Amino acid sequence: MRNVLRRRFWLETGMAIVTSMLFVITLVQRAWIEIVFNVDPDNRSGALEWLIVGALLVVTITLFTLASYEWRRARTAIS
Repeated sequence: MRNVLRRRFWLETGMAIVTSMLFVITLVQRAWIEIVFNVDPDNRSGALEWLIVGALLVVTITLFTLASYEWRRARTAIS
């Protein structure tokens, strides 16, 4: 099965894991953006952080969905 999976599957899965980790970090500790980049673009309102949480959630779901299509394609290729 591993040989049948394309590089695309591994890329989508890896990116989905990274975005899901960023999603959880941003959901739990929203101030990390200001700490890391030393900038406060939304003047402590939190609107930007919630926008980032939503965007990361959408990207994560999309990437996992695309990876599942690749997984199913590989399973049907074996059968």
